[in-house]
Amino acid sequence: MRPTNNTPLVKKQCYFCSNKISTVDYKDTVTLRRFMSPHAKILNHNRTGTCPKHQRMVTKALKQARHMALLPFVAA
Repeated sequence: MRPTNNTPLVKKQCYFCSNKISTVDYKDTVTLRRFMSPHAKILNHNRTGTCPKHQRMVTKALKQARHMALLPFVAA
């Protein structure tokens, strides 16, 4: 059994909602790398804290950036 911890869980804030960013641009690779693992996989919303609307935008932008060769498909 795991010991109980009395600290409440803090839900992460969506990066885009908190910074009032309405769209996710595929050319902004610095921001997009935030939502990738070191192995170049797309991180899920539980790890990043993005809302479902922006998570879909991030996924689409990452795939588009990979297709345009701005981001890697796989990290070596």
